[in-house]
Amino acid sequence: MSVSVSLGALGGQVDQFGAWPYVLTVSKDGRPHAVSVEMAWNGSVFQGTGGRGTMANAADRPDAVTLLWPPFEPGGYSLIVDGTAVVDGDVVIVTPVTAVLHRTGPPREDSPSCTSDCIRI
Repeated sequence: MSVSVSLGALGGQVDQFGAWPYVLTVSKDGRPHAVSVEMAWNGSVFQGTGGRGTMANAADRPDAVTLLWPPFEPGGYSLIVDGTAVVDGDVVIVTPVTAVLHRTGPPREDSPSCTSDCIRI
C-alpha cells in the first residue's frame, strides 16, 4: 500500500524522528556502509559530518545515499529518505529525492507476497 504525500511534509517527519538517522552509502567494492550521524534539516537539505568511509563513499557515489530512521515505537514506521550527496570539506549535504514511511505489515489480499505498508512523503 502506498499513499503519496509531498516532500514538503518531510520537515514534520524529521521533527518527530530526530536528528540521528543512519546514513547508508555504498563502498567502492559495492558493499553497504551504515553509520548513525547527526544530520541537521534546514528545510531543503540535510547537513552533517561523517567518518572517512562515509565521506569517501558519498563523494564517489553521490546518487547512492540514503538516510534511515528506525521506528520510535513498536510496530511503527521507519523513515527512509533517498537523496543525492555533495561533500564539502568535512560536511556532507544530502538533498532528498524521495522519502517514505515504511513498516512491515500483514500480507494483503490483493498481493499476498507484499508485506509492507508504505506512505510516500
